[in-house]
Amino acid sequence: MSETQASETRASETLERHSFGAEVGRLLDLVVHALYSEREIFLRELVANAADAVDRRRFGALTDSALALPADAKVRILPDKAARTLTVSDPGIGMAKDELAQNLGTIARSGTRAFSQSLADAKPEERPSLIGQFGVGFYSAFMVADRVEVTSRKAGSDEAWTWASEGQGEYTLAPATRSEPGTDIVLHMKADAEDYLESLRLETIVRKWADHITVPVALVRDGEEVAGNKGTALWRKPKSEVSEEEYTEFYRQVAHAFDKPWATLHWRAEGQLEFTALLFVPGMKPFLAVEEERESKVRLHVRRMFITDEAGLLPSWLRFVQGVVDTEDLPLNVSREMLQATPVLARIRRAVTGKVLSELKSRAKDAESYATFWQAFGPVLKEGLWEDAEHRQDIANLLRFRSSTVEGWTSLADYVSRMKPNQEAIYILVGDDTEALKRSAQIEGFSARGLEVLLLSDHVDAFWPERLDAFEGKPIRSITQGGDDLSAFEPEVSDADAPADLADLLPKLKEALKDDVSDVKASQRLVDSAVLLSAPAYGPDLQMQRLLRRAGRGMGGGQPVLELNPRHPLIRRIAERASAGEDVGEAAQTLVDLAHVQGGDPPRDPVAFARRVAAALAQG
Repeated sequence: MSETQASETRASETLERHSFGAEVGRLLDLVVHALYSEREIFLRELVANAADAVDRRRFGALTDSALALPADAKVRILPDKAARTLTVSDPGIGMAKDELAQNLGTIARSGTRAFSQSLADAKPEERPSLIGQFGVGFYSAFMVADRVEVTSRKAGSDEAWTWASEGQGEYTLAPATRSEPGTDIVLHMKADAEDYLESLRLETIVRKWADHITVPVALVRDGEEVAGNKGTALWRKPKSEVSEEEYTEFYRQVAHAFDKPWATLHWRAEGQLEFTALLFVPGMKPFLAVEEERESKVRLHVRRMFITDEAGLLPSWLRFVQGVVDTEDLPLNVSREMLQATPVLARIRRAVTGKVLSELKSRAKDAESYATFWQAFGPVLKEGLWEDAEHRQDIANLLRFRSSTVEGWTSLADYVSRMKPNQEAIYILVGDDTEALKRSAQIEGFSARGLEVLLLSDHVDAFWPERLDAFEGKPIRSITQGGDDLSAFEPEVSDADAPADLADLLPKLKEALKDDVSDVKASQRLVDSAVLLSAPAYGPDLQMQRLLRRAGRGMGGGQPVLELNPRHPLIRRIAERASAGEDVGEAAQTLVDLAHVQGGDPPRDPVAFARRVAAALAQG
């Protein structure tokens, strides 16, 4: 009998069969079918456990030189297409027979958790960075393998044992041989998982999930080892050791961008909640070929290991921020679904959001630089006014607007500082184009009285004033809504023309337009234009009504009010005709359509409107 045959006979004679702990059977089904949404996660978990084992051995070597790591310690990933196996090896602390049974045969035990208790008296700089929990994450291997074999030799021991299971309720333990301490995990791949034996596929997965862990990862390709990860985590370095070029390179990597960041935030939070963050505000708005996603894509790492970019670490209204948050306070082996309900993550979100807002507030003091940011991302930031009551006032201080009276951008605080002594409200005008708003009939009466109006032309501007209804005690009011009392302010330039008498005209117009407007009245806000449409004092303003119509939801706020300029020659002429008893029905329809056109809307009936205009021109 050969030595190999004798060894196999002895192993067969000492093979032990055990049933999994009661919880493991249920856990396996959960892990394979529900816990992880991506099968490739299995490699992240196995590499994490391997890196954990290496760190544990390195830590032990501080007090026991017999545990010293080899100089070239690394995690090795070896695919074998012929045998249809994938092996993950590490020179780590290893496991004895009883640890294999405890850590892999029951779910109540965790190698990492038990080991962590021994770190209580260690100095912070001596503590290794533990990644995985040898337990839940390990079982992800059964997503891709129909049999898993773990051969391990405990550092400081000459014995090696093999744990093996097909994930069907039991496992075996048998003596084995391993020349050096450490662990080999051999996955016998399922038929539908053979793509994980492709070297390029494995390299992509390692780069995605484990690029920044400190333990080197090597991939064996065509018999040669190639580096699988960079092994450096820029965000873990002190700020003083990171150059601007390194920040820019990393920003371009995580953001898939080519510009330089407008702002870089790099800090470490310590205390009850510990995490490190490296975030960037882009220097320019990214080009998006398709509709932009509204979710934040800041990457969540746990002890350098990438977990997900769908943890919602920042609210959607800060989704332009790119970067990484790395925490020590979360277990690695949790799915994205479980992350959403983790209280620790909720506290990290609040802290990171507060830090970004604080940075924006600080940088807003540089008006020229902040204008660059605002033009690129102001519309996104304003979404927070509608969505986020907690941060609404903080966002309000960051807002910038075009104005009817000053050049460049202005803030709400600056507007309030310029308000007239008896002015009670902050006036806004919302539309589709800033230049068109400057020429709008709506603004004439305010400009004539020296009243400043903020000009809002982003789509979200139609919504947020409903939520941020005041700033520093001053209500925010759309000038398109009726009820603005301009009588308290005298025009800065008086009009020599006396107003026409509309006593006969108004009733006739109301009757002719009873199906189109809710009221017809003389206006204080018009100077050069003949007519305008205003919204009722309560309900959506004109821009919101336009959006509702475009969405097929009708007016959404009742019929508008038609306002007339009693000093305008056209209104004078029609008023004279009404006083002479003439019919003004056609003129009434034309006035409404004129108001629609100058407000940026099409006439109600373009053909009829063109016919009436042509007839009027023909009459001279």
